[in-house]
Amino acid sequence: MALLARPGANILLPRPGFPIYELSASFRQVEVRHYDLLSEKGWEVDLDAIEALADQNTVALVIINPGNPCGNVYSYHQLEKIAETAKRLGTVVIADEVYGHLAFGANPFVPMGIFGSTVPVITLGSLSKRWIVPGWRLGWFVTNDPCGTFRKPKVVERIKKYFDLLGGPATFIQAAVPRIIKQTEEVFFKKTVEILKYTSEICCKKIEDIPCIFCPCRPEGSMAMMVKLNLSLLEGISDDIDFSFKLAKEESVIILPGTAVGLKDWLRITFAVDPSALAEGMDRIQCFCQRHAKKQ
Repeated sequence: MALLARPGANILLPRPGFPIYELSASFRQVEVRHYDLLSEKGWEVDLDAIEALADQNTVALVIINPGNPCGNVYSYHQLEKIAETAKRLGTVVIADEVYGHLAFGANPFVPMGIFGSTVPVITLGSLSKRWIVPGWRLGWFVTNDPCGTFRKPKVVERIKKYFDLLGGPATFIQAAVPRIIKQTEEVFFKKTVEILKYTSEICCKKIEDIPCIFCPCRPEGSMAMMVKLNLSLLEGISDDIDFSFKLAKEESVIILPGTAVGLKDWLRITFAVDPSALAEGMDRIQCFCQRHAKKQ
């Protein structure tokens, strides 16, 4: 955001999406314009909305793949259409791939960078998810740009200046990175994906037994999913925020209200949890919903 910000600039962000983008844009006076992800189509990008929102001041289009908070994974064809749309609009694509390779559904993970010859792509990656070290907060910034947009002198200067100012992670973590990337065995990644697939199935199965929560599409990647809350079946619950606060207070189960990621009266559920603890947590949500169920 610091690299792209300029007077009058705007950025296109997904809704629902990771909320720190809004905070970072606001801090740098970049206008936020939201395009919707379509739950009825597996959280696909609404390309028509992107076309309508973009103008000559649009500096970037952000996509998150695999999706946070939706758990979707974009197909090659979907990413190709996004790249072609961004090219027509003359804007950069920021590909948030922090959950890269954590895909367990029909669509394999496809890095956006392979479309760099179509449109300039800035890819954001991280150790924290795929390598399961969330406390380290260490990531990387990659440009895929065969046509040379980022090689212009002023752009290179801004990139170098930005990283000179950025406070980095601890030096011992940086020193460990080459060995971690080169020597982590494939069986580690395979086991992680298998566990996530298994826990996502537990989550979906438990949701089927909770009438006031509906899952429009099963997650295919990342570590979270979005579910729709039917307030008409509940008493004493005003919205998703009220639901989440009371659930935490009564059952000691923490889920994120959808309002926090841009969708009111939805809920974000994380399934990156030990299977037995996840099953217990979902059972507690069921008990909570039964307790607050509207009387027939």
